[in-house]
Amino acid sequence: MEKSQYTQEEFLRLIIKLVVEELSKWERSVPIGISNRHIHLSRAEMDVLFGVGSELTPIKDLQPGQYAAKETVTIQGPKGELKRVRVLGPLRKESQVEISIGDSFVLGVHPPVRESGKLEGTPGIKVIGPKGEVELERGVIAALRHIHLDLVTAERMGVHDGQFVQVKIEGQRGAILDNALLRVSDKFAPEMHIDVEEANALGVKNSDRAYIILD
Repeated sequence: MEKSQYTQEEFLRLIIKLVVEELSKWERSVPIGISNRHIHLSRAEMDVLFGVGSELTPIKDLQPGQYAAKETVTIQGPKGELKRVRVLGPLRKESQVEISIGDSFVLGVHPPVRESGKLEGTPGIKVIGPKGEVELERGVIAALRHIHLDLVTAERMGVHDGQFVQVKIEGQRGAILDNALLRVSDKFAPEMHIDVEEANALGVKNSDRAYIILD
């Protein structure tokens, strides 16, 4: 029998070291949430598309206070359209459409990669609902990959709102991702948001882990 290269004490120290490293890595990780194309509506657009005074019907909780609604719309660009685009709630001050780059080829629009709410210089699109249609002058973006963190988690990690970090995705098609924006608020729960195309390229699914690189 081959003799171990480690003494019992050395072997124990090695195990402790590996466990501590794994726990530290896990503490810097967040679950992944995959975002498909969707739309946020203002009160004015909601009234036109679904009827005056209409309300969204929540069907799935997302971030705290945010949800996917039963309601869907069709979005129509110069080249084509996409049906059954999910509306997310609650209503916002300004309507915003989030699509993938692949979707943009179908529609014939050219959205910039942007943080949510940063709509200056973005293209518009037609939105068709069961009661009417509206022509948005702006609001179409491809969402910038981002990570939601609550205040306690952000403080523990030593990071802050608006910071850009690298993220490691493990697995057969894993990668190091640059330019992941941290969004920190007491209204958030830890989660990284990427779109369907990014998820497919990385071979990940909802609730897989993303590891924030802080070294």
